[in-house]
Amino acid sequence: MSRFDFTPYRRNTVGFDRLFEVLENAARQNSGDNYPPFNIERRGDDEYRITLAVAGFKPADLDITAQQNLLTVKGARPDGEQDGDFLHVGIAQRGFERRFELADFVRVYDAKLEDGLLVIDLLREVPEAMKPKKIAIGGEQPKTIEADPKHSDAQASNDDQVAA
Repeated sequence: MSRFDFTPYRRNTVGFDRLFEVLENAARQNSGDNYPPFNIERRGDDEYRITLAVAGFKPADLDITAQQNLLTVKGARPDGEQDGDFLHVGIAQRGFERRFELADFVRVYDAKLEDGLLVIDLLREVPEAMKPKKIAIGGEQPKTIEADPKHSDAQASNDDQVAA
């Protein structure tokens, strides 16, 4: 296992302690257990999807818990629930617990189980109070900056003339 040394970054940053702890914990926890396999997909600027391969699990066997900045997915099979006399068991159906650290303002908005895949959809919703605001000089009320602000050359030249 490789160890990352974040000491140089910790010296030059303030308030990023949680980020470094998340990275160090992720490296420590994910060093060996890869069950169940999963994908993390970005579906848009503020939409994500986690897909876990949970073949053999029923919805009643799965537990999804979302807390602040943490998503936990647990799978537990009731004891003695095997039908038949197996000569070989190659499909893993053991219990598991998988944790995902979530960024601020990310919430789970849907979860479904289809064809052995557990799909969890996530959405980042930044509250209006946390969005950047454009402050006008002269006493006007602050206006929220749009996600894709447009600033044309004509506006820039007008701004330069006003400043002169």
